[in-house]
Amino acid sequence: MGATVSRLGLLQNRHAGQRCVLVANGPSLNHMDLSFLKRETTIGMNKIYLGLRKFRFYPRYYVSVNHKVIGQSVSDIKALNCTKFLGSAGANGLLNEDALTYLVNTQAPGARFCKDLALEGMHEGWTVTYAALQVAYYLGFTTVIIIGMDHRFQYTGNPNESKIMEGPDSNHFCSDYFGHGQNWDNPDLENSEASYRIAREVYEADGRQVIDATIGGACNIFEKADYRTIFKCN
Repeated sequence: MGATVSRLGLLQNRHAGQRCVLVANGPSLNHMDLSFLKRETTIGMNKIYLGLRKFRFYPRYYVSVNHKVIGQSVSDIKALNCTKFLGSAGANGLLNEDALTYLVNTQAPGARFCKDLALEGMHEGWTVTYAALQVAYYLGFTTVIIIGMDHRFQYTGNPNESKIMEGPDSNHFCSDYFGHGQNWDNPDLENSEASYRIAREVYEADGRQVIDATIGGACNIFEKADYRTIFKCN
């Protein structure tokens, strides 16, 4: 008899040959007509739940790895009626596995880009988008289109430094994303870009592609495209 496949293992390549949309959380989402998302398989991240009613879509999958974000979102994550991938380090002591929730090992990932979440875990890569790219790869998607990855932030201090938000959040699609007085970690754009380069290399080596269709996005790692052309919308 063969080895028993884990719960997480059953999800591998379930979307082989298909495309998905990674919906990041930049303010550029506010300048897009996102009605096309109803026709696409989507992966949402972090506090995307704050925009579901406004943007009128619901993610098929959800990814979050940061302990602060998960801690601020426990009840909202629990309420999401979709398949959820949470980093084991970030969810530690906050959320457990259930029928829709998978805790993926991020405490000792087996590779810099983990192709097999069940065996290797998932590398956080200094940005949840990198974690989501590993999820998308594991699920078998051939084409991944990213929107809302503005890749520009207003902040003071050093990368990865923990800060308290003062005033409205201008770095995300919602001013209350990290509301006044909430704790957040400064972005690390240099290490994020290093992660994205690795993701692009892995995808392309396997005949897959990542397309950045963010409006005015500042990241220059992935192939660029206009979302209106891809999704045939105005």
